[in-house]
Amino acid sequence: MTVRLPSGEEYVPQVEKEMKWLPVLAGRLSLPISSPVAQGKADGLYPFPWSVNKYIPGETLHKNNILDINQFAAALADFLKELQSIDTKGAPLAGEHNFFRGAHLSVYNEQVMTALQKLSDILPTYKIRRIWENAVSTKWEKPPVWLHGDIAPGNLLVEDGRLCGIIDFGIMGIGDPACDYAMAWTFFDGQSRKYFLQGLDAGTVDRARGWALWKALITYRSSQTSVAENAKYTINEIISENKESLQKESRLELR
Repeated sequence: MTVRLPSGEEYVPQVEKEMKWLPVLAGRLSLPISSPVAQGKADGLYPFPWSVNKYIPGETLHKNNILDINQFAAALADFLKELQSIDTKGAPLAGEHNFFRGAHLSVYNEQVMTALQKLSDILPTYKIRRIWENAVSTKWEKPPVWLHGDIAPGNLLVEDGRLCGIIDFGIMGIGDPACDYAMAWTFFDGQSRKYFLQGLDAGTVDRARGWALWKALITYRSSQTSVAENAKYTINEIISENKESLQKESRLELR
């Protein structure tokens, strides 16, 4: 089993939320997910509620332990579609409890503008601002759906080279699922990205790109080397992809 210990008061609501909703979701998903079996209470030794979960075998995802990155991207996309199909009656709407995952991307507009100002000496901030503005100009027009909220390598498990489980649903909720697709730019490459995003409408893809961009900008100068490197990778992927789009538009105009 594993023990979940909130590191701060802001994470406390996640424990009770997982206790209530993960059993509901688990019964409707084909892949194993975090499964709480008991909840501990705060006392003099530890100040917050905590939980015990069943252990899911598997290794944390990295690019060297999967057999086929395209197949993996497609499998993850299938899981997200399955999650989004589950009934949302009574489920928690996006808000402070999940750091607004599922809410409109503009909630982080101020952070992005501040980051762009601070990084204007090293990044093509004009181009990045255009990408961001394009993302926040769209919105989710459908009923809210379930979202994990933190689809990232650290929460994805691999066994025999394939996706075998998803953990850490602490910031799950319902709303716009675009945030769950940010990994298209934080992990996948150009080809596998297509497998991951296949079937999504253009607006959702734009907002997903915006979520990836937000996180990369605010962590670009992180003191953690791996975090800073991933931020640079993400921005490079987004800018490179945008260049291809602009070139296609230019060719169309010439014709």
